Amino acid sequence: MIRGLLFTGVYYALSVLYVLVSLPFLALPGRGPVTSIIRSYTRAINIALHWIGGVKKEVRGRENLPEGAFILAPKHASWGDGFMIYPEVKNLAFVTGDHLERFPLVGGILRKLGAIVIDTCGGGERKAASLSEGMTRAREDGRRVLIYPEGHLAPVGYHFRYKPGVWHMQKAMDVPIVPVATNLNCFWQQEEILKKRGTAVIEFLEPIPAGLPKEEAMARLTAAVETRSAELIAEATGQPITPTQLIPDPEKGAIGKPEAELAKPV
Repeated sequence: MIRGLLFTGVYYALSVLYVLVSLPFLALPGRGPVTSIIRSYTRAINIALHWIGGVKKEVRGRENLPEGAFILAPKHASWGDGFMIYPEVKNLAFVTGDHLERFPLVGGILRKLGAIVIDTCGGGERKAASLSEGMTRAREDGRRVLIYPEGHLAPVGYHFRYKPGVWHMQKAMDVPIVPVATNLNCFWQQEEILKKRGTAVIEFLEPIPAGLPKEEAMARLTAAVETRSAELIAEATGQPITPTQLIPDPEKGAIGKPEAELAKPV
């Protein structure tokens, strides 16, 4: 727990520092300087996670990353997912909810980075419109886009229903989807402060081509990410491979937990 607390303190200190460093560059044309700063920030978080939190990163499957634009669809199980992936893929935009804009000064940085910020408070039509606008910009710029199809942080050994928004993005952009498996949640689960020592693996998997029917594409994506993530979890824990289990989405703002955990008395 001490490592986790120390890392959390360093995480917030680095976050404030890099936000302040980014500010003078927001007025400059282009996203190059701010992108370089944020890539440096995510690398610094990775280093802190290794040397303070005890969690080393291993990246596999870089040969599966296509040239040009594509969509990254990772397993979403830890607050650290994005920090692990962002420095590994150049020209990367990402989809995020507008909740991040509530943090002081962060909104300007997101806009400069070309993030696709979804209007989660404006209803279904506004949410769809903000996603469409973001995809149009990303397609015009030939960018890679990161989106978490589950939409929630899943506990170890479980997964949420993969949302079809990723398929609609693929259809609109006409690019492959690259599934991404991980076992980071064995060492940094969801939003927990506790960090466990070990090597977390981020693995880029074989791309899913554009043009598939929605049901087939979503089934392939879910199977690829969950099957390989289960294998990586077994690799990390030394336990037999156990398929991940589907659980219902949590209520808005809540952390997803298996029903057995939710049923325990507080």
